[in-house]
Amino acid sequence: MFDELRDSLRALSSRLDPDERRRMGQGMREAMVHAKLAINDMRAALAPTEQRLRVEEGELATVRRRQSLAADIGDQETVAIAERFAAQHAERVAVLESKRMVQQQELALAEREYEAMSADLRQVLSGVAPGGESPDAAAAREVQALFTHEAAGATVDPLESGAPVRRSRVEREADAEARLAELKKQFGR
Repeated sequence: MFDELRDSLRALSSRLDPDERRRMGQGMREAMVHAKLAINDMRAALAPTEQRLRVEEGELATVRRRQSLAADIGDQETVAIAERFAAQHAERVAVLESKRMVQQQELALAEREYEAMSADLRQVLSGVAPGGESPDAAAAREVQALFTHEAAGATVDPLESGAPVRRSRVEREADAEARLAELKKQFGR
C-alpha cells in the first residue's frame, strides 16, 4: 500500500552520512504524515458504510416484522410485497457487510504497514538499518571478536594460508587499534 514510502526507507537505510540521513529523514516524516492522513481517510470512509449497514439492517427487520404481521392476519398481497422488499434489503445488507469487511481489512493492513515503517524510520534515524544493528554495536562486536580471537596470542597470518602465528601483545594491540580506527572511519566517527 505504501510501496514508495518503503522504497524510500530502504534507500535511506543504506546511507550512513548523518546529515544526509537527517535531510532525508525529514522527507520521510512528511511521507509518514501523508500515510497517516490516508489511514484517517480510510477510517472516515468506513463510518458511512457502517451507518448505511445499520440502516439497512433496521429496514430489513422492519420489513420482516411487517411480513410476519401480514401473514398472521392472512393478507397474502402484503406478504408477497414484504417478501420482495425483504430480499432487496437482505441483498443490500450482504453487500454492505462485504464492503465493511474489505474496508476493515484494508485499514488493518495499512495500520500494520504504517507501524512497521514507523519503527523502521525510527531505527534509520537513530543510525540503525532496519532489521540490523547500530554501527556502534557492529564495531564493538568486531573489536570484541578480534580481542577474544587474539587473547591466546595467536592470529592468522595473511601472507600464509591461514597458519596461526604468535605475535607480541604490543603488535596485537596496535593491530586492534588500527582496525578500530578503520571501523570508526567507515562509520563516520
